[in-house]
Amino acid sequence: MKDKTTRDHIVEAADQLFYQQGYEHTSFSDIAHSVQISRGNFYYHFKSKDEILDAVIHVRLANTQKMLERWEIEGEQPVDRIRSFIHILIANRAKIKRYGCPVGTLSTELAKLDHGSKDEANELFTLFRVWLRRQFKLLGRKADADKLAMHLLARSQGVATLANAFHDEKFIKQEVKQLDDWLNSCVENTV
Repeated sequence: MKDKTTRDHIVEAADQLFYQQGYEHTSFSDIAHSVQISRGNFYYHFKSKDEILDAVIHVRLANTQKMLERWEIEGEQPVDRIRSFIHILIANRAKIKRYGCPVGTLSTELAKLDHGSKDEANELFTLFRVWLRRQFKLLGRKADADKLAMHLLARSQGVATLANAFHDEKFIKQEVKQLDDWLNSCVENTV
C-alpha cells in the first residue's frame, strides 16, 4: 500500500471538516490548518473548494464501494449483507449522534445550496439503493426489491437525523432492533 500524499491528507481532512462543519462553513484555511500546510502548498494541489469537494465525493464513493464489496464477501446470505447495512447505524452511532449521517448531511447541504455537485453527492445514495435492491432480489423479493431498498434507506436516514437532533444513542439501538425485526419479516414473507 502506498504512503499517503499531501493531496490525500488534504482530501481526508476536507472530508472530516465537511462532515463536522458542513461544506459551506469550511474554508481553505480550516483545511490547510488541519493538514498543517501553507496556503501556497494547498493551492498547488487544489485551486478551488469545489475541486476539493469533487475529490471528497470521489473518495467517499470509492470507500463506500469497497465497504459494499467487503459486506458481499463477509455476508454469507443476502439477509446478512442487508443486516450489515442496518448495523452501520450502531457502528457509527457516536458520529451520527454528533454530526448526522455523512451522506445525508452532505446531500442535503448541497441541495440547499443548489450546488453543481449535488447530483454527484447523491450518487452515494444511488450506490446504496442499487446494492440494497440487488440484495433484496437475491433474498427472493424481486417484485418489491426497489421499494424495500428505498424504505430501508429512508428509515436509516430518519434514524440518523433524529439521533443527531436528540443526541439519543438509545433511540439508535431501539430503531436498529426494529429494523432487524422488519428484515426478519421480509425474509419470512419471501415469495
